[in-house]
Amino acid sequence: MRAVRFHAARDIRVEDVAPPPDALGADDVLIEPFCTGICGTDLHEYVAGPIVTPVAPHVFTGATNPQILGHEFSARVKKVGAAVRHVTPGDRISIQPLLFPRDDYYGKRGLYHLSPKMGCVGLSWAWGGMAEQAVIKDYNAQPIPDALTDEQAAMIEPAAVAMYGVDRGGVQAGSTVLISGVGPIGALTVLAAKAAGAALIIVAEPNPNRRRMIAEIAPGVVTVDPRSQDLQEVVRDLTEEGVGVDVALECVGLEASLNACSNAVRRQGRVVQVGLHVKRASIDAMQWALKDLTLEATWCYPVQVWPRIARLIASGAFPVEKVITARIDAADVVAKGFEALLDPAGNHLKILVRT
Repeated sequence: MRAVRFHAARDIRVEDVAPPPDALGADDVLIEPFCTGICGTDLHEYVAGPIVTPVAPHVFTGATNPQILGHEFSARVKKVGAAVRHVTPGDRISIQPLLFPRDDYYGKRGLYHLSPKMGCVGLSWAWGGMAEQAVIKDYNAQPIPDALTDEQAAMIEPAAVAMYGVDRGGVQAGSTVLISGVGPIGALTVLAAKAAGAALIIVAEPNPNRRRMIAEIAPGVVTVDPRSQDLQEVVRDLTEEGVGVDVALECVGLEASLNACSNAVRRQGRVVQVGLHVKRASIDAMQWALKDLTLEATWCYPVQVWPRIARLIASGAFPVEKVITARIDAADVVAKGFEALLDPAGNHLKILVRT
């Protein structure tokens, strides 16, 4: 079968690999992926990997490179193991890709995403979404409403990252919000904040194409170019008595962006780290103290969020499909996928791959 596999930095290949075996474990589900999103984590692997893809056997899954990529995807169930009851052959599903022990400290508390042994379909598992078939565990198979399209179902995973940041920030009806950076996760965070009822959303983004795209995706947001405009002045002008926003969500993973968020938020406001920082960031700790700020740091998402996000998307309140900017065949995954997303022009947000 055809599969997209990561071998090393700048070495992603479309290859013919053996399909999954016919025999399934009791809690296994054999699936046929519909479409798969290219994630920022996939991009990091392509540019500088292996980072999270395993060189040595993964501590929980035993997987090693080369890795079939793809953890943001939807699929149809083809076959189920003897103990699987919640899905049957023919069902359409969204994949919750995290794999974890359920009997360690975090598993016993339902905090599966925090297990130090956690693995991920498409990153540290024998199978991934960028293939004609894959095997997942029963808890990875999340049934979806009939109203959801295959593409919307594939977007639930990145939407879960965005919604977790909004939840941790306590965004609610009437909130004022700053979102710093509108790559794919930033754009979904804007939509998640709108779904939560935010009354004012300010977006700081230096790339003109991305400012244009987010204005089209989410009409009514205030876009700011932090390189040519004074972000703090805009925030003062738009917030009550100039105090600042209630919540600032950092979606870039850069020191300057993090500090812009702490400058923009009001006293006793919340700064939420959504973008992953690969370098240490220097902050003004005294400012944080004087403003009595709360910092919320996020990692992945609680896996129990899938049904809630599916309902929000089906209702029209969370139009995640607006973030999709291209659909490509797996044969073009490097040139029209990974390289297109690395283009500094920023013409794309989310690219979906079909195998």
